[in-house]
Amino acid sequence: MKWYIGLAKRADAFINKNGISKEQIFSIIGDAIRNFQGEVVSVDIKKMKGEWEGFYRIRKGKWRMIVAFDFDNSSVFVEDVDWRGNIY
Repeated sequence: MKWYIGLAKRADAFINKNGISKEQIFSIIGDAIRNFQGEVVSVDIKKMKGEWEGFYRIRKGKWRMIVAFDFDNSSVFVEDVDWRGNIY
């Protein structure tokens, strides 16, 4: 199944500014999707609460990503990507 991945302007700016390849981001999101589908994948994902309800936090090294998954439409929206401590 093909998934659509959208990036917020802020997330895209961080990725470009820090020389991170979009393929790395897409690979991490792919791991998260496989995790939701029941595969055993090493990905640190947590459902957010409070102001970020409906989003998930994905942790990869010193990066943090705030992501919304729409399973009905097979789409993912990356709201923000930033360093640990700067994301929330």
